[in-house]
Amino acid sequence: MSFSADIKQEIVTKLPSSACCRQSMLYGMLECSRGFSLREMALQTELPAVADAYSSLLFKCCRVPTLREEGGFSIVTVADEWRPRVLKAFGHGQNDLTLRLNRGVFDCDSCQNAYLRGVFLACGAVSDPETDYHLELNVPSPALCRALETLLCELDLPPKTLNRKGNHVLYYKDSEQIEDFLTRIGAASAALQMMHVKMMKDIRNNVNRANNCEAANLDKTISAAADQCRAVRVIEENGGLQTLSDELRALAELRRDNPDLSLRELGEMLEPPLSRAGVCHRFRRIREVADGILAEKSKK
Repeated sequence: MSFSADIKQEIVTKLPSSACCRQSMLYGMLECSRGFSLREMALQTELPAVADAYSSLLFKCCRVPTLREEGGFSIVTVADEWRPRVLKAFGHGQNDLTLRLNRGVFDCDSCQNAYLRGVFLACGAVSDPETDYHLELNVPSPALCRALETLLCELDLPPKTLNRKGNHVLYYKDSEQIEDFLTRIGAASAALQMMHVKMMKDIRNNVNRANNCEAANLDKTISAAADQCRAVRVIEENGGLQTLSDELRALAELRRDNPDLSLRELGEMLEPPLSRAGVCHRFRRIREVADGILAEKSKK
């Protein structure tokens, strides 16, 4: 199953214990389902467990039976004669033209979270955190989308919004906001899994950065060593290393015989030992000698 399906499977099996929160969860599922009006009242879902919860909550909260069709999706519908009862139970009129959020349904502090749980079950989706951080709610009407956005802002979870081919979408790209949203709707295991994935990504990124830095430093060391060997060879082929001062000749001979050693290692082999900065300074003088030889040759 997908990450979204796993989350829905997790939260749908934990129906709220209080009657008001069960009603709020059902309200979220109803409002963000395929239809919530006198003309149509239906939920379409890929997960049988979500369809089961929708039917169960409708019967427990409204004493309303449902009809169910199975195929590629589960489609749960409320028959014509029962729809007025459901609308009335949530404070909606039979002639309402647009969806709205009736906050009078919320009786306790946890009802808002239960409502969001129902909303996510009906129209929510989350990307696998291994590939991307993205949670979205595909809300069926602009008025309901604005009301839901206001509610989320009040809960310190301000979403971003977009209109995708006429669909009204609230979404999050920030991993911490997604974790907070999942925790709020009761998907604590998914939130912890997301934190774990993010931590492992950070560790891998840090290791990659360290490896890249080490590789870059190694490339610089190899390039510098090759440049130093060329300078030594130029001097050796044009007058010999004996033309250098004793301290420069000792370093030039070490580099010639040890092309793979670092500056620090070369410095430790000198007598007396020399710091990396000191070795670097002497190589600058050696390169100046080699550059002078090449300049003279170019004039001839």
